[in-house]
Amino acid sequence: MNLVALGTIALDSVETPFGKVKDVLGGSVTYFSLASRVFSKCGVIGVVGKDFPVEHLKLLEDHGIDVAGVEFAEGKTFRWSGYYEYDMNRAHTIKTDLNVLASFKPKIPKDYRKCDFLFLANTDPEIQLDVLDEVKPKYSVCDTMNFWIQNKKEKVGEVFRECDMIIINEGEARQYCDTPNLIKAGRELLDTADRVIIKKGEHGALYFSDNCFFTTPAFPLENLKDPTGAGDSFAGGTMGYLAATKDMKDANVKKAMVYGSVIASYVVEDFSIEGLKKISKEKVRERYSMLKEIVAFEHEY
Repeated sequence: MNLVALGTIALDSVETPFGKVKDVLGGSVTYFSLASRVFSKCGVIGVVGKDFPVEHLKLLEDHGIDVAGVEFAEGKTFRWSGYYEYDMNRAHTIKTDLNVLASFKPKIPKDYRKCDFLFLANTDPEIQLDVLDEVKPKYSVCDTMNFWIQNKKEKVGEVFRECDMIIINEGEARQYCDTPNLIKAGRELLDTADRVIIKKGEHGALYFSDNCFFTTPAFPLENLKDPTGAGDSFAGGTMGYLAATKDMKDANVKKAMVYGSVIASYVVEDFSIEGLKKISKEKVRERYSMLKEIVAFEHEY
């Protein structure tokens, strides 16, 4: 398996100004794997409860996701409920129920241990460290969320230092680095990892390495319903392309981020994973070309 991802598989309840849904398929690794499949097949490590609808797992399999690392445990599935106002960059959490995630001890399939690329999507940093200890990938990337920074910041820092690249959103970067300035936060995070990507929602993403600074816009949309999972889908598209090309040079990371931005644009057009179910490599490349034209400009000296 070339690309493996650890993260949450969840049942989400979400309300936005454009509608609401209850107990729909969500979770960081769900969005990541469905996005990465455009370029790379992804093996998933996660846990669900006995209440998890089996048709959700079949949907992942039908879309080419390897679910050998998904465990059914006694108890209830991880749940998140929240809402968005017209500032769709900010999610308001109503409730987070860890449920089976609280006692999760990953059982990693043998062929997952040989992966080239490992993505540690948002989940408990202690679980992330356990997986890092068992899987020795050529390249490891991690994400986190405000919940873990607030409650387990030291462990989050350990994960950061063990990984080659960090992908987090702007709120998490400000919170972890205790600064409102994203450029300062990005440079500070480079002290712990070789590369850093800071997601900025509808305002795109920033990339930092020792030799490069880059920014990409989000793909412009007039119609959007729900931004849940957009950041995980951005990471999935980015990592899927990097795993497919096996090229971690700055120029290729920048290209991968643009693909990630394009794939994330499909997610926000509908609730849950409905937008991701519709994507294809052809559609993604079409929007990639459109975004390239939007940001192009002439060099003048």
